Amino acid sequence: MLEIKNIYFVFLLFFTSSTMAGDLRPFTSDGCSSFANGTFSHKSLWLHCCMQHDLVYWKGGSEIQKETADRELERCVAKVGEPQIAKLMLVGVKMGGTPHIDTSYRWGYGWPYGRGYKELNDSENQEVKMQLDKFKLVIDGVINQLSVQTNGDD
Repeated sequence: MLEIKNIYFVFLLFFTSSTMAGDLRPFTSDGCSSFANGTFSHKSLWLHCCMQHDLVYWKGGSEIQKETADRELERCVAKVGEPQIAKLMLVGVKMGGTPHIDTSYRWGYGWPYGRGYKELNDSENQEVKMQLDKFKLVIDGVINQLSVQTNGDD
């Protein structure tokens, strides 16, 4: 049976090895930050929109890229049937997602504070790719362990 401490160890290994790679911290997502992840009846209705938005915010880039990410969040939330919520969220990320305030959800939060709006160079793009590849390996490992646990219960 998969134990929580095994999952914790995998994530701990990932995070400690990743912090040695360079300036980019490992990807994290807090869902929709200080906003609900969905409705009362469907608690994670637009969570996937926020996680995709977090991925783009984590790596950062230019101001135009931020505007594009914010509009994509709005489109995604509207597409799940919540256009009014989408507009409200757009206002929130425009105001709260600035790279000029040191928050855990600021534009470019994967990089050290102070980066601002700046396109990624080739080396930084490579670092993003390496971090995401490592993250995928960790997630795949957890999914495989959960599958083994589930199949073992049959």
